[in-house]
Amino acid sequence: MDVSCDKCQAKFKVPDEKVPQGKAFAIKCPKCKEKITVSPQADEPKAEADPPSDDQASVPTFDEADSETGYDSSDRPFDFLEEGVETALICEGDPIYRGKIKAALESLGYQVTHPANSREALKQMRFHVFDMIVVNEKFDTPDPDHNNVLRYLATLNMAVRRDIFVALISDRFRTNDNMAAFHKSVNMVIGVSHMDDIEKVLKHGITENDIFYRVYKESLVKTGRV
Repeated sequence: MDVSCDKCQAKFKVPDEKVPQGKAFAIKCPKCKEKITVSPQADEPKAEADPPSDDQASVPTFDEADSETGYDSSDRPFDFLEEGVETALICEGDPIYRGKIKAALESLGYQVTHPANSREALKQMRFHVFDMIVVNEKFDTPDPDHNNVLRYLATLNMAVRRDIFVALISDRFRTNDNMAAFHKSVNMVIGVSHMDDIEKVLKHGITENDIFYRVYKESLVKTGRV
């Protein structure tokens, strides 16, 4: 079932098997934590869905990532977070690079988690909307153009995606290659040659992103859309 939040306009899916038939139920929005009340029709006929295209079938979803094991509280990335604490997801397979990224993000004040593979990353994103995601384009894949984390992020509702800063680690593109960032639907690119300076590079990228969106976000607040 597709569910949308009236407050922040975020859209997400609830597995059909978890939807009580003919009964109203309430869930919490994963983005703004607002309570959402859903009243499905008991006997509403289901339209026959068109078969997915090859591209659609290959893009992972939270449900697919979680379908084999079902709910497990260990999939939650954090047990407890203080109010106002920003969180970061590191999708990097190289332990040296991962250590440098982790140290930089913790220095910038983020609570950090680093999944072992893309399936685990998708599970963690199911339960939490991260403020920062740093992902190597070859994370859990030999083909940088078929990175499941990046492909999922590209499908997010823009109201949700806009609040997530995504930094792409690449050995193909140079640091701050804005055209590459645009084509990969990320906020910034960091070349592997700048891994030793990643804290400084990230801090600069975050500042530029905040400046870029400041007027837009202030307008949303003034018009009551957030």
